[in-house]
Amino acid sequence: MLVPIVIILILVVAAVSVVMLASRARGASTGGLSRETRGRDAGTTDIVSTEGAAASSTELEATGRARSDETRSSSFGGLVRRRRGEVVEYEPVDEEEIGVSRRQFLNRGILIAVGFSLTGFGAAMLGFLWPLQGLGGFGGTVNIGKLPDILAAIDAQQKPFYAAQARAYIVRFPNTDKAALALAKKVYKPAVFTDMSTLGIVALYQRCVHLGCRVPFCQTSQWFECPCHGSKYSRVGEKKAGPAPRGLDRFYAIQSSDGSIVVDTGNIYLGPPIGTNTTNQNAEGPLCV
Repeated sequence: MLVPIVIILILVVAAVSVVMLASRARGASTGGLSRETRGRDAGTTDIVSTEGAAASSTELEATGRARSDETRSSSFGGLVRRRRGEVVEYEPVDEEEIGVSRRQFLNRGILIAVGFSLTGFGAAMLGFLWPLQGLGGFGGTVNIGKLPDILAAIDAQQKPFYAAQARAYIVRFPNTDKAALALAKKVYKPAVFTDMSTLGIVALYQRCVHLGCRVPFCQTSQWFECPCHGSKYSRVGEKKAGPAPRGLDRFYAIQSSDGSIVVDTGNIYLGPPIGTNTTNQNAEGPLCV
């Protein structure tokens, strides 16, 4: 529960940061006057409109031309250089007249890119934490075919039935062996034991419990043998040798009303502990690894 809360907090902080950057970019896009200029503008009272508001740009231009003419006439027609420090009265710029400046365009583009990146990252993280179930495919329920067809394929090929969409091996369990059933009942979860006792099958996850390699089935030894680090499992997925900490993990499988086997890949049951040996199966031939 802690990981989803941390991710939600990160997304909230990112959204607040984007909003603050957007407000700062908007405020700084048109620039501002210095403190000295604003103070001089505040002390200027000779150019006002008839209603007491600031003069328009047309009035300012006319007044400036009049003052310029007076200055030229008083200096005998010579050009007069503006004195240092003189400023003109500031008139706010109409944003509609300017349109979108280059700075605004770049700021908005960066903010949009950051927003899309955060949205995609957040959606990916949520999808990883909460995979969709019930829609078929790995992570949900997978229909792998009719039980009689699966058992016939196992017997004919003398190897497990591989369901690629479920990433699982379907193997036989000797449900007629009372001793094997008694041992299995002590070790396995009730859901898995139901498959073994009622259907006579086990749905094994293809991933090695050591470091996650896909474990192939060895036809000669009739064991599952991992090519990565040499872990070995019996035909029903119980550990025989190698660095694996337990037997192969497994799924719960049910038989639907039409005889099809449906594997629930959304719930993984941990494999049996080291030392479990319900079928007493030894290697039946040369090892592959």
